[in-house]
Amino acid sequence: MELLHLKYFQTLARHEHVTRAAKELSIAQPALSQIIAKLEAEIGVPLFDRQGRRIRLNRFGQAFLRHVEEMFSSLQNGLQKVADLAGLEQGHISLAVLPFQILADLLKAYRLNHPAVRFRVHQQRTPQAIVHQLQTGEIDLCITSLPIEEEGIEWIPLMEDEIFLIVPADHALATRTSVTLTEVAHETFISLKSGHMLRDLTDGYFQQIGAKPNIDFEIDEPSSVRSLVSAGLGISFSTTIGVQHVDRSTITPLHITDPECRRTIVLAWKAGRYYSLASQKFRQFVIDYFARLASDADRLL
Repeated sequence: MELLHLKYFQTLARHEHVTRAAKELSIAQPALSQIIAKLEAEIGVPLFDRQGRRIRLNRFGQAFLRHVEEMFSSLQNGLQKVADLAGLEQGHISLAVLPFQILADLLKAYRLNHPAVRFRVHQQRTPQAIVHQLQTGEIDLCITSLPIEEEGIEWIPLMEDEIFLIVPADHALATRTSVTLTEVAHETFISLKSGHMLRDLTDGYFQQIGAKPNIDFEIDEPSSVRSLVSAGLGISFSTTIGVQHVDRSTITPLHITDPECRRTIVLAWKAGRYYSLASQKFRQFVIDYFARLASDADRLL
């Protein structure tokens, strides 16, 4: 039983889709199917239920996957321990983050004193995917928003992140300091696409008031959202971090007084796992960095 074939199985189990798994692994679909078939023959039971082109991990596959993921996690811990014993403190850090503007500043500040550390950064999309990556050891740390309710995952709060309404500077509401969501429910909105955590959060706020946003533009990136707001094409939402980067000559941020619109940004990791010296130092750096960021935000907003 080859280690590489187990990695192929783990990837296919995560996607439950041969085409997507083969693309991630950079191998041909027939080759991946043959490898999985060989693995199943070696184990003696099918690991997937097949229905035409669709596959689903069955109960045998689910049981086997848990042990495969434990094995890879243990192997990763061993590699990190050996690296630390060899004095390779520079290490590697795998990090999943919310899409936010200060990421470059955060990493730049850390690299000033730790130039040899290398990062692999994942832009997160769903909480479920991030929890899976933490559990399997694919990522070391995650900067995300609550809730994280998963056994074996530890987290600490970094800062309270208020969600603001942003309007063009010449908008009728720009002279205000705050609004309720009901007041602007009829307005034209510019929004991130569904699946982004901020979009899901703000859709939830509208559900609380029994309304649905009038969305004319759906965008991938927060910076593009701000550009369209600045151009006067609609209004949108931004975060505490985001409004620190808006041009106040073209965009005005407003507090939302009803419903309460805020989230808690947290740093999460897998409990009981061995972490390299580089990861341990970076975890404390993130905590200290956000403490300073929250203090600066309190002064500016």
